[in-house]
Amino acid sequence: MTDETLGVGGVALRFAFALLLVLLTFNPTGHSYYHWLAADFPTIDAVKAFAGIVLLIGWVVFLTATARSLGVVGVLLALAFFAALVWVAVQFGWLDAGNTRALVWIGLVVAAAILAMGVSWSHIRRRLTGQADVDEVDTR
Repeated sequence: MTDETLGVGGVALRFAFALLLVLLTFNPTGHSYYHWLAADFPTIDAVKAFAGIVLLIGWVVFLTATARSLGVVGVLLALAFFAALVWVAVQFGWLDAGNTRALVWIGLVVAAAILAMGVSWSHIRRRLTGQADVDEVDTR
């Protein structure tokens, strides 16, 4: 039997990949797939199509895993948690609510954090509770 534990490094690696996916898709610096595609739209060449398909595959993998492990309620709770955290930062003056660029960056990091939580949740839950998640497979 293989060791299926997930440590801090595993969660950090999943977060890094989620953040890479999110920031490659869009970021406010102007260097993202969105900006690259919008520059010559509606013209799309083979390289842009290929890059878009690679990003789409990444999104499908992360979103499917997140939907299966967290579900709608889990994603809503994660969004509420991060929204409250941002609210606290604004209330204490650590973050200016008028700084839209900072809020966009925070939103992108939050999206990556939720995706990383989604792909890591089964491992984290098993470690916290001792309960394993099992996908039902119909072998008929």
